[in-house]
Amino acid sequence: MTAIDFPAGAQILDPSIKTPFPQGELITISKPVQYGIVWRLQQRLHSDRVAGRRVDTLVLLQHLPVYTVGRRTKPGHVRLHLSSDHDDVPIESVTRGGSVTYHGPGQLVAYPILALSRYAPGPKTYVRMLEEVLLRTLAHLNVNGYRLSRAPGVWTGSSCGEAKIASIGARVDLGVTLHGFALNVDLDLSPFSRIVPCGLDGCRMTSMAEITGAPISLELVGRHVAESFSSVFQLEWRRPYPGTTMRPWIGEEPTISPSGEDFR
Repeated sequence: MTAIDFPAGAQILDPSIKTPFPQGELITISKPVQYGIVWRLQQRLHSDRVAGRRVDTLVLLQHLPVYTVGRRTKPGHVRLHLSSDHDDVPIESVTRGGSVTYHGPGQLVAYPILALSRYAPGPKTYVRMLEEVLLRTLAHLNVNGYRLSRAPGVWTGSSCGEAKIASIGARVDLGVTLHGFALNVDLDLSPFSRIVPCGLDGCRMTSMAEITGAPISLELVGRHVAESFSSVFQLEWRRPYPGTTMRPWIGEEPTISPSGEDFR
């Protein structure tokens, strides 16, 4: 299989060198990608992590428009009978917890592939840690976020009242995490009107751009997410942001080097 393209001049750290934190791999994909392709990438990375052939990894990307339906979705949470400009948005059934949500360009999605026991005693603590990453990221960019009890994710105040700005949906399989979180940076929010976001009646979605009243750079937000994730999980990225960059691919299989080759 073809190897990932590494940025020119990228420094590959020697794993034998002692660092303050364990090393992790940061992967970024610059252009929006189909959900199904990224799901296959997650499965590959997960399999490699379970087998010990890959270090803990964080993937940052945008999706092409898609509704993802989690295991707790009820029929009333999906209202696609409502006609709109988004009738052609596909629906994907997924293995994460939670209900239905929307992903699209301008939303930063993070998929951590981690050996969970190294960082948290269980899923509840893990979700709190993901929330902390999001809260720190928002604070860096002058957006006030907060938690709500019994509603995983991050919320904020808006001109229309309380609104959700980031969603979390995770799964732990064989001790390794899958799925992750989605932070609304600067995107069209209208597709959320065709669903009950996260299965929460009356839930209003917002974005960083809507709260600040100004365009927000997805790259800037991605940099802050990578830094906050490193701090909260005490991981040192082997390559600083943007880490390992994968070429944008649509409609084809992602290419990634055979497990372990990059980490010797």
